[in-house]
Amino acid sequence: MSKAWEGDIKMPLQGRTMKPRSEGITMLIDKGMGLRRLQDLIRFAGDYIDIIKLTFGTSAFYDKDLIKMKNDAITSCSIDVMPGGTFLEVAVWQDVLDKYLDKAKELGFSTIEVSDGTIDMDRQTRQEAIKKSLDKGFRVITEVGKKDPKEALPISLTHQLIKEDTECGAFKVIIEAREAGKGVGIFDTDGNVKDDEIDNIVAGVENTDCLIWETPLKNQQQALILRLGINVNLGNIPLDDVLALEAMREGVRGDTLKKAYLEKKNWKK
Repeated sequence: MSKAWEGDIKMPLQGRTMKPRSEGITMLIDKGMGLRRLQDLIRFAGDYIDIIKLTFGTSAFYDKDLIKMKNDAITSCSIDVMPGGTFLEVAVWQDVLDKYLDKAKELGFSTIEVSDGTIDMDRQTRQEAIKKSLDKGFRVITEVGKKDPKEALPISLTHQLIKEDTECGAFKVIIEAREAGKGVGIFDTDGNVKDDEIDNIVAGVENTDCLIWETPLKNQQQALILRLGINVNLGNIPLDDVLALEAMREGVRGDTLKKAYLEKKNWKK
């Protein structure tokens, strides 16, 4: 696709990865997007979308034929689609994981999220869920962290789960922040980034490219990009924010243009 300003304007922040990519992933949170909106979204921003998550258990309320059409439209454009991890937790709790995976395959999902943000799941069950999903031909993304801040995991366990999940074959590991991005994980109750929490997580992960940071709010996206680079993996991005996020990644938004401008100015000195 020929971009509108290609050859005229050079992106201030260079080095953005291109699809298919394993770094710089943008994962969208979809709470019920219709087919027409999906078609428009892919047409205008498909190059910048890597994963769409039909969040929570929302996929349970779709018409069967419509969800197949939706998932086919997504995957045919080289975008992964997955049901939310909460829905998998229900399947594990009800002891119907195999049926869940078979149905997900039938409905056209390409990726499975394995999480235990709400229920208790022992390590063996978690690893079996990952392996079963891989055996069914899915790409697997896991999530680490609890949705209730009172149940926050010790940092040592967070590191251990990230290591075990990737060794089991998980493509990426999401750092839990919920869809609101407030009061959970690396964010305080106002949605501000807690730098020490990021430091604690990063310190115990050998390759941080395996992480997807849930950042539904603009200030969170800005903070992670400025801290970890334009190709940081970001998730729970609202549907309307795809191009705004890409502008931030590439330095054509004031929040990150200033960084590129000052770096260039200092280099000239």
